[in-house]
Amino acid sequence: MKPMQLYYFESPNARTACAAARHLGAPVEFVRIDLKLGEHRRPDYLALNPNGKVPTLVDGDTVLWESPAIMAYLAQQSGSDLWPSAPSAQIELLRWVHWSAAHFNHHGGALFFERIVKAAFGFGVPDPAAIEAADKHFRRFAQVLDAHLQGRRYLLGDTLSVADFAAATMLPWKDAAQLPLDGCPHLTEWYARIEALPAWRQPYPDAEAADMAA
Repeated sequence: MKPMQLYYFESPNARTACAAARHLGAPVEFVRIDLKLGEHRRPDYLALNPNGKVPTLVDGDTVLWESPAIMAYLAQQSGSDLWPSAPSAQIELLRWVHWSAAHFNHHGGALFFERIVKAAFGFGVPDPAAIEAADKHFRRFAQVLDAHLQGRRYLLGDTLSVADFAAATMLPWKDAAQLPLDGCPHLTEWYARIEALPAWRQPYPDAEAADMAA
C-alpha cells in the first residue's frame, strides 16, 4: 500500500502538520515543496491543492488542505486522542482551532510576515504601522488564551489535542517575530509543555531541515 504523502515547507502551518504527524508516528512520506523556488505553483501541485499552499495530505483518493484538518485526519487514522472521541470535546476543540486562526495566529502571523517573511522572500521592509496594529491585537488575544489556560495543562484540560498544536502554530518563531508574550505566565508554561515534545522540536524528516527564521 502506498504511504500517505505530506507536502510541506518550513513555514508555520506546514510545520504544525509535520509535528503532529511525527508525534502520532503516522505512516507518511514527507515531500518538501520549496516555496522560494515556486514549486507550490507547479501544475502538478496545483492539481492537488489549487490554493498553492502547504501543507497538503494525500491518502489514496483523499486529498486534504489546511493543517487542522490534516491533523484531525491523522489523529483519527491513528486512533489518537489528539482528536477526542466525545462530541462535546470535538466542538470545544473546533472553537479553539477557529479562534486561533482568526485571532491569535492571525495577528502573530502578521508579525511573522513583517519581521521574517519579508526579508526571507525579498518582499520589502517591515511596515511599522502594520507591526503596531498586529502587536496590539496579539497582546489582547494572548491574554485571552492565558486566562483560559489558568489551571489547565492544555486547551481542553489535561489532554493534549489538535487544538494545542493549532494554537501553538506561530510560537516556534516567538523570538524572531518578537511576539509579545510578556504578562502571560500560564500561556508560557503551556507552551513549554508543547515545546518539550520531541516531534515539536524536530518536526521534519531531515534532521538538518531548518525553519524559516534560521
